[in-house]
Amino acid sequence: MISKYINCKDKENIDYEMLRKPAEEIRNGNLVLFPTETVYGIGANALKASACLKIFEAKGRQQDNPLIVHVSNIEMLERYCK
Repeated sequence: MISKYINCKDKENIDYEMLRKPAEEIRNGNLVLFPTETVYGIGANALKASACLKIFEAKGRQQDNPLIVHVSNIEMLERYCK
């Protein structure tokens, strides 16, 4: 397991090079933890069933309890949602 904290709160000074490794982990079907305003989130590639299963397993979550999927724009929303 890789552990590293990347501070993205200072949006003017984000080191995008440091985000390459977490992005690679997500592309490879692995999980990435990230802080939100209130809790830590578990991120994965929502388009890979095996990655989503890892979230259910990590959280001990029932598979009939749906996951949240974040999209970056309206086009992505329309592509993946009915």
